[in-house]
Amino acid sequence: MHYRLPSLQLRKFFAMARYLVRIVLLGAQSIGKAFAKTVRQEVEVYREAARVHAAQSATFNPTKTDAALKGMTLEEAQLILNVKDVLDRGEVENKFQYLFHANQKKGGGSFYIQSKVVRAKERIDQEIKKWEAQTVSQSESK
Repeated sequence: MHYRLPSLQLRKFFAMARYLVRIVLLGAQSIGKAFAKTVRQEVEVYREAARVHAAQSATFNPTKTDAALKGMTLEEAQLILNVKDVLDRGEVENKFQYLFHANQKKGGGSFYIQSKVVRAKERIDQEIKKWEAQTVSQSESK
């Protein structure tokens, strides 16, 4: 036993189905266009960022003694060694020796902290050398 739709109802059903298909297709087209536009914008932003990065990289030429490569700023080194004046070699050396020996592995210290103390001392020594080079060059130019 088959149930048969009257022809008027059948025509209305197919008309509604056609409208539904149109709505779905138009929605898919709109979403596709929006997605394509978003991807184009992202590619443009990426290219701009790459251009800016290349321009900045061309002007930034770090040396081997640069703090960015060492990974520690002068302020961090001062905090680690707890020194106020980095040019006071005696204070720097005394604090370094104390912290280095206090953090030895044999005494239950931390190798990580000990290595930070060494890096801080290296960074302060680097700053002292830079300051001495400036002082020498200024005295020679006079």
